[in-house]
Amino acid sequence: MKKWIPYLGFPALALGVGMLSGKLSADGLERTRPLLEKIPLNPPSIVFPIVWTILYLLMGISAARVFLKKDTLVGNPALLLWQIQLAVNFCWSLLFFELNFFFLSFLWLLLLWVLVLGFILLAKRLDTIAAWLQIPYLLWLTFAAYLNFAAWWIAR
Repeated sequence: MKKWIPYLGFPALALGVGMLSGKLSADGLERTRPLLEKIPLNPPSIVFPIVWTILYLLMGISAARVFLKKDTLVGNPALLLWQIQLAVNFCWSLLFFELNFFFLSFLWLLLLWVLVLGFILLAKRLDTIAAWLQIPYLLWLTFAAYLNFAAWWIAR
């Protein structure tokens, strides 16, 4: 298999999932924006799509590196965890913005954090760079957990 194909495919998959999640939760975002503006340290709205685009690209590059080390999707626990975290990531926006399940989405975000940490630990065994590429994602999820918890606290 050509080595560049995973470097296109995995980032495209991650970006596609992010774009679809964003589209499906766009109306909810508009309804939730007034609540978010009350949260201390909440960045301007323009920051989120920029950060998430970078994170999805890093996520995809990291998955491509792990894939190229084992050259298989089957029997690769790191890539299985990557796929699961991507699905959990997708669902978070719907839980938070569309359904306004703020506390459940906070717990969901903690699950996502654990899955990403698990991916990092598994990926490190195969490719140290792939693991390091996920550190910004884990840090952003930590900040997102603060924002999510604050939204729940304010809304309760």
